[in-house]
Amino acid sequence: MVFRYDEAGNQIYRGGAVIIDQGKTQEIIENAKISEEDVFWKGIQIYPVPVKDVLTISWSEENDQLIESVSLYQHNSIAFLFEQKNYPNLARQVKVNMGSYYMGVYVVSFQLSDGRVVTRNIIKD
Repeated sequence: MVFRYDEAGNQIYRGGAVIIDQGKTQEIIENAKISEEDVFWKGIQIYPVPVKDVLTISWSEENDQLIESVSLYQHNSIAFLFEQKNYPNLARQVKVNMGSYYMGVYVVSFQLSDGRVVTRNIIKD
């Protein structure tokens, strides 16, 4: 099993082993089954990470049907700093002004229509 992480420490891949053969990388897929959460995250864009001023969260049309709300809270707190219901006029994008927030780790949380909550950590410089 191989795990890959982005620069913010978020897991972006969990899957088959990697074999390096004469400078060429080949992935061996142990299980071709992709989880629903992996499919969800492929349709989500969160940038820039690390963020200094404005964080942009956007999602695909497929995910638009799933997302009820988007929230942001500091990692060591349970109080939301930002919460936005998914309304049609959002055009599948939310911008959060984080200029006045302290440096640290924050959690972007998506409340889905089926009751699930999926989260991703981001870093504020």
